[in-house]
Amino acid sequence: MGRRLVGALVFGIGFLVVQPAFAGELRLIMFEKEGCVWCARWHAEIGPAWPNSAEAKSAPLTHHDLHDALPEGVTLARPVAFTPVFVLLDDGVEAGRVEGYPGDNFFWFLIDELIANAGGEVAG
Repeated sequence: MGRRLVGALVFGIGFLVVQPAFAGELRLIMFEKEGCVWCARWHAEIGPAWPNSAEAKSAPLTHHDLHDALPEGVTLARPVAFTPVFVLLDDGVEAGRVEGYPGDNFFWFLIDELIANAGGEVAG
């Protein structure tokens, strides 16, 4: 469900047990616009693999036109000025972003780093 582990302490009989607690929903928004060649390249190189990836399970992706109003409940750290931009949201608040499309190999690495830095785990 795109939740991240925060951690909670639960006391057992005579010992301390650390159990995960869930907080925050991670989502990824791809800001794009018609005619963006780098967006088209992302769709050709990453798009087919994304729905079945571990990253998609950890941070489901939505596409958003750069010229449209922000979806309700989304708070960005700063405006998006060009495309593509991939913004990781934690409960609707920007937790990080990848600006531009760096190619298929480096893209996966950067998205994994965003998810990890937000306290999430790439679902395996």
